[in-house]
Amino acid sequence: MITTESNTRPKEIKKVTLGDGDVSLNEIIAVARYDAEVLFSQDYDDRVNLSRSVIEKFLEEERVIYGVTTGFGSNVTQNISAEDAETLQKNIIRSHAVSVGAPLEKEVVRAIQFMILVNLGIGFSGVKLATLELLRSLLNHQITPFAPGEGSVGYLSPEAHMALVLMGEGKAWYNGELIPGSEALEKAGLQPVTLGCKEGLALTSGTTSVTAFASLALYNSIQVTKTADIAGALSLEALKGTIKAFDPRTHEVKRHVEQAGTARNLVKMLQGSEIAEKYQDYRLQDALSLRCIPQAHGAVKKVLKDAEFTICNEINSSSDNPLIITENQGDALMGGNFDGTYVGIYADTMAIAMANLAKVSERRLDRLVNYHVSELPNFLVAKPGLNSGYMIPQYTAAGLLNEIRVLAHPATVDNTPTCASQEDVVSFAYFAAKKAYQIAKKLENILGLELMAAVQALDFHRPLKPSPVSQKVYELIRSAVPTVEEDRYFYPDIEFITNLINEGEILNAVELIMGKLDW
Repeated sequence: MITTESNTRPKEIKKVTLGDGDVSLNEIIAVARYDAEVLFSQDYDDRVNLSRSVIEKFLEEERVIYGVTTGFGSNVTQNISAEDAETLQKNIIRSHAVSVGAPLEKEVVRAIQFMILVNLGIGFSGVKLATLELLRSLLNHQITPFAPGEGSVGYLSPEAHMALVLMGEGKAWYNGELIPGSEALEKAGLQPVTLGCKEGLALTSGTTSVTAFASLALYNSIQVTKTADIAGALSLEALKGTIKAFDPRTHEVKRHVEQAGTARNLVKMLQGSEIAEKYQDYRLQDALSLRCIPQAHGAVKKVLKDAEFTICNEINSSSDNPLIITENQGDALMGGNFDGTYVGIYADTMAIAMANLAKVSERRLDRLVNYHVSELPNFLVAKPGLNSGYMIPQYTAAGLLNEIRVLAHPATVDNTPTCASQEDVVSFAYFAAKKAYQIAKKLENILGLELMAAVQALDFHRPLKPSPVSQKVYELIRSAVPTVEEDRYFYPDIEFITNLINEGEILNAVELIMGKLDW
């Protein structure tokens, strides 16, 4: 078993041991975002060493194996001598490090590095343990390779930039400074490795960058969707909405457990609310952005559940090519496990789901600041006209929603053949996963804006008290975001609330009161 429980919050996981069981989503986040230490079990070491011994045997037998004794891609017809094997591996790293644009964020690079360790440690890749130990040391010594993040069709280029550092080349951040890779290793007391046959290919191939992006996107999406239930409850309360739309009898006749669970969440969160109690019969029924929270949020949750199943399967699968089989006399299976279509399609689907959640949140935000429908002061400020209040935050949400809608276009439906048409079908799963990650972060901002406005709206209901759950969220936000009496600089307020969402603090505070939200 893994040394840490999968339901432990990522920031509480200090060590992750690879090799004795499946890796959980929370463990990936622990390493990528919170710098948890990575360890190898004895089983991990044994599998890697056995796989490497088979590769060495193949070399002695002079077997023809793709990427070991042949060139890459359409160069598969070119035989490579044993003497040139090391040069071949260096060349693949150098020639493939051609992604462009801004460098990937630290947590993304760390997630990819971690996924490489997971993938190659399953025991079907034939790499040397020393190479993986150095890669682990980069993570544990906070060495972050410089890896431009644009121009990948599914894998290869960003991974190649990272692998350069293992060879003492490329660039990396160490102690906040971007320096040559060789210098970063030296300062950390590490030595570069000489890549042997198969290793350059193994370090660049596979679905590692796709699963890394998808894992970060999935974790953020699950967390933000749970937080959306909380934001929806506060908005409904502030807008005098009726909780009658969440009567369990309504949701029992619709065969979606996520819908019924969301309705239960809202009822539980609004228990004890003087505001909800007073206004439960105020309207016959509310606008769809309030009345249909269970249906809209529930559908998103179903997508994320399906995505989690598929992405976690991919995380714990071997996506290398060729695969080194150690049983009997050993074998090398040349196939296509590097293809990222499984994850790519679900990343595209997550993007569409997040776009749907974003449009509902933005509509609730608009209702909060729009006095024509809110029955609250215009833009939630006591002296509108002189003050713009929360007028422009809704513009920000509208702009973010536009960006999300564009990014929600599926990437995996596209195709541009590469490698002289040897690779005539390309998954484009890399960008599918990358944009899902981008969308989840933009959605955090939209939910943050909704929560900021909802908390302000509750101020106008005094002396009526909100529910204990709403009061806790109110206090958490008001610890740094005071009530708006007149216009001020709102950016720090927005950043504070968005960070609470990203760190799971709002969700954790609510669950400490009412227990785990239905999911």
